[in-house]
Amino acid sequence: MSGDRFVMISGCSGGGKSTLIEELARRGHAVVREPGRRIIADVRAGKSGALPWDDPAGFAVCAVAMAVADYEKARGLTFFDRGVVDAVVALEATTDESGAALVARYRYDKLFLAPPWPDIYETDHDRRHSLEKALSDYGRVEAAYRAASYDAVMLPRDSVAARADFTLANLT
Repeated sequence: MSGDRFVMISGCSGGGKSTLIEELARRGHAVVREPGRRIIADVRAGKSGALPWDDPAGFAVCAVAMAVADYEKARGLTFFDRGVVDAVVALEATTDESGAALVARYRYDKLFLAPPWPDIYETDHDRRHSLEKALSDYGRVEAAYRAASYDAVMLPRDSVAARADFTLANLT
């Protein structure tokens, strides 16, 4: 897989990750959109899966499977909106299963973390949890990346364009 470079955009729910991913896609970069939102869309379209508010453990299992499949299909420079580590955090929070082997196997080359940003946090039809829940989840995700020996680059709270410029300038 020479030439592959996998860049993770993770962090707090509602912190602007998906908006950043869309900007990177608009600029012509390969992106992988957030598994959670895709799973919810699949369930609503009548496909298999689980909704996080109805079956958190089932949702986490689906997220792990999708994140692994996304990783295995990706080629070249690819930006991920959440991934294996994030899905494993959800799996371990809702089941007795360990995802340590998956976290060790599916490594990303660079990690950018979107910090909590209460000023832009909004709930919607798919993001029903409170800011307090988002902050709690963020703490677990940040700790999981740290435990897996990732060095996070914190994204600035700035415009979408400035965040994309920052991300591209800090790939090394």
